[in-house]
Amino acid sequence: MQHALVYGRATSTVKHPSLQGRKLLVCQLLGNTGQPAGDPVLALDNHGAGAGDRVILTSDGQGLRELLNDNTSPARWWTLGIID
Repeated sequence: MQHALVYGRATSTVKHPSLQGRKLLVCQLLGNTGQPAGDPVLALDNHGAGAGDRVILTSDGQGLRELLNDNTSPARWWTLGIID
């Protein structure tokens, strides 16, 4: 699990069938000091996070594929919650 800052939403006209109707967020992972660390990632969101929110992300791709009920999904990152 990692903390991340949401930059905004990503839109796509063509995407994998498992991602149809799903909200994609552009998130910047944060290091131990709370500063940006590494490249931004795309994450699926079911919690209603938006730009400026801090979220908890997980890269458990297998868990996400189980959540989506699709073993062929290319998705990896997803939100576990919004940090208050």
